[in-house]
Amino acid sequence: MSGVNEIRSTFLDFFAKNGHEPVASSPLVPRNDPTLMFTNAGMVQFKNVFTGLEKRPYVRAATSQKCVRAGGKHNDLDNVGYTARHHTFFEMLGNFSFGDYFKDRAIELAWTLVTREFGLPKDKLLVTVYSEDEEAAALWKKIAGLGDDRIIRIATSDNFWAMGDTGPCGPCSEIFFDHGEGIPGGPPGSPDEDGDRFIEIWNLVFMQYEQVSKAERINLPRPSIDTGMGLERIAAVLQGVHNNYEIDLFRALIRASVEATGVPAEGAQTASHRIIADHLRASSFLIADGVLPSNEGRGYVLRRIMRRAMRHAHILGAADPLLHRLVPALVREMGQAYPELVRAESLITETLRLEETRFRRTLARGLGLLDEATQDLSAGGRLDGETAFRLYDTYGFPLDLTQDALKARGIAVDTDGFAVAMERQKAEARANWSGSGEAATETVWFALREKLGATEFLGYETETAEAVVTALVQDGRQVETLETGASGAVVLNQTPFYGESGGQVGDTGIMTGAGVRLRVTDTQKKADGVFIHIVTVEEGPVRLGDAVELSVDHDRRGRIRANHSATHLLHEALRTVLGTHVAQKGSLVSPDRLRFDISHPKPIVEPELDEVERLANAIILQDAPVTTRLMAVDDAIESGAMALFGEKYGDEVRVVAMGTALEGEKAGRAYSVELCGGTHVGRTGEIGLVHLVNEGAVSAGVRRVEALTGAAARQHLAEQERRLKDVAATLKVSVADVVERVATLVDDRRRLERELADARKKLAMGGGKAADAVREIGGVKFLARVAEGIAPKDLKGLVDETKKSLVSGVVVMVGVGEDGKAGVVVGVTDDLTSRISAVDLVRHASEALGGKGGGGRPDMAQAGGPDGTKANEAIAAVEAALSAS
Repeated sequence: MSGVNEIRSTFLDFFAKNGHEPVASSPLVPRNDPTLMFTNAGMVQFKNVFTGLEKRPYVRAATSQKCVRAGGKHNDLDNVGYTARHHTFFEMLGNFSFGDYFKDRAIELAWTLVTREFGLPKDKLLVTVYSEDEEAAALWKKIAGLGDDRIIRIATSDNFWAMGDTGPCGPCSEIFFDHGEGIPGGPPGSPDEDGDRFIEIWNLVFMQYEQVSKAERINLPRPSIDTGMGLERIAAVLQGVHNNYEIDLFRALIRASVEATGVPAEGAQTASHRIIADHLRASSFLIADGVLPSNEGRGYVLRRIMRRAMRHAHILGAADPLLHRLVPALVREMGQAYPELVRAESLITETLRLEETRFRRTLARGLGLLDEATQDLSAGGRLDGETAFRLYDTYGFPLDLTQDALKARGIAVDTDGFAVAMERQKAEARANWSGSGEAATETVWFALREKLGATEFLGYETETAEAVVTALVQDGRQVETLETGASGAVVLNQTPFYGESGGQVGDTGIMTGAGVRLRVTDTQKKADGVFIHIVTVEEGPVRLGDAVELSVDHDRRGRIRANHSATHLLHEALRTVLGTHVAQKGSLVSPDRLRFDISHPKPIVEPELDEVERLANAIILQDAPVTTRLMAVDDAIESGAMALFGEKYGDEVRVVAMGTALEGEKAGRAYSVELCGGTHVGRTGEIGLVHLVNEGAVSAGVRRVEALTGAAARQHLAEQERRLKDVAATLKVSVADVVERVATLVDDRRRLERELADARKKLAMGGGKAADAVREIGGVKFLARVAEGIAPKDLKGLVDETKKSLVSGVVVMVGVGEDGKAGVVVGVTDDLTSRISAVDLVRHASEALGGKGGGGRPDMAQAGGPDGTKANEAIAAVEAALSAS
């Protein structure tokens, strides 16, 4: 046994056989410790188990944990490549007992593994114990048969572990391997302990106390075990090498670097190849766990790691971007143990390629300017801070890169001057914020952005995490506390809550802590990256600096993700069916439904909507993975990715692709490819179903489409089916015959309405009331009738027919509708229009009905009024007007 993969599996198998649960590595971004930038030890994911805040279905566990030490207080970056055992990324093998076994079993398991399973010679091993831990020393003698000369007592904190100033703690016991007299160095605790002869391979932590205060320490009721063995270190021992970079894993990565550059790994280039191999691992795993390069927080640390490797690629003379070409070698070596590498390979490759392409431009420009600025400086000199800041601010050349580039020449940088220049720029930015539109009304968010930086968004990878409260805002002011029952805004150092943007609504959920419970009712994103959690304090108070556990409403987020992904599919389907002129003009992605507006000059007809649905659901049924890549915005658009309306894009963008086109020009290629910063499903099948429910106009040339997905779509369709069955039951036909039966009923109704209208006309023409009789007024024949139930549009026909029967005269018809309103039509035969106007007469009738005016021609005019009870008064008004003419 010698390969890294075999060593890892042997370790996990051994502890599985001894009752331990093999637990997958947690992500490099800690979900349960907001004080850590990166996961840096195997126990991080079990922190809450050790403290009793979390219960798991097992009391023993074993892991191979991904770790990074390249930021914050755990920072090995500058040493990597120049020493035998420093790494930015490493794997920590560990076994854990949560109140189950303790020192005796832990020592027995450790000794059995290293001497029997790994086959290390006992005479090459020695151990250390805390000087006061006589129990551990006695157990090593009993179990391992070690003499006092090989059990070294250490009195310092090197052999006493503590989680913090308070909390669980306990003594440690370390196992060392002796590389032999040919290697300089002495045993641990000796003046020469920093040499390389004796190498620590395993640390056993006996967690048996709780530090209550500085002065008080008590016994834990259930002592626990936490161990850590660096996989790279034990691999070096088992493979008979003294340098971690000579183990099989690193040999493979360095070989790939040598083949890609054509530069041998020996000599002056050794460190560069090692740095590239180490930083390739760290960068790839960080990207796979959701960290992307940026100028702040974790993204900045990633960028530093990447650019350090890229500068060494430049030193090796690589003419083109190098790191992304090495990703397949890493995936071959580690992809089986860590499938997230395989899943994220395209994202890793594209991110590395993009970063190195941009960095090469920055490097070439910056190095030239740096040479010019330092041409008069020699070893021992110092570059002024103003120049260093100008390189950073104007040309994108980071301070640490300036320092690194000048280190070889023995030139320092005035970092204090750099800090002064940086602060001056911030002050100018603050002055520019005041009085400028929205910024003037939200100054508090800009101030927090400057003070705290951007919030780390974890929501692409997780819906739960821990965080620290970094700011509280109430009524537009920063406060120290939010009391129970209060509402306000909470800012955190990191969050899985999505802040509303790009049409996607903000997340809701819960924050909890010690005696604290807050309901998150919305999440907004302000001031270029500050996530604002709108909360109501259900149990409090909550204070600045509190640690809180965060939980996004899982069901709601899932429905939002499905709706957002469905929006992408529908967008592409609409372009396919209606034409490539279709572009998104706005959107809303909520948990209940989705809607988006598109450019299209006319209504989308039913057959077109049906085809859009068919295409989108065909991609859903593929259950295809939804992939994300990081690209330069221009490259992304040039490659065919669509940019969405209203979205603001930086230099780098997330490109979301889903499905494979089965027909048309895109057959065989990605179906939907869009620039998008929202959250999406992992596979298209998670959408379940998409169903269009509405289409209509928003404005000239813009149509709005609304749709449902998943359970909401199924519920809607089920409700429609239930209603159809109710209709069938009412009509006493089968569902299949409903359409034909309804068509028959509609035809019957139209026929009956015609017959009824005809009957009413005949009735109206038949008279029957005194006012209906033909009279003579001023020598003119006059006929007037009140027609109940006659539609206003039918009154003209009645008046025309009556005029014909009179030959010469004036006809008035008043129709009263079911709503009580009246319509009136006045007709004058042609021989009388020279002296009598129907328009004048109808206005008098309208006034009597409570209306205003009327209109028409001298021979036919029409008006109306709200009061149908005044029908006879309207006729009388026409009579009076006719008498006076």
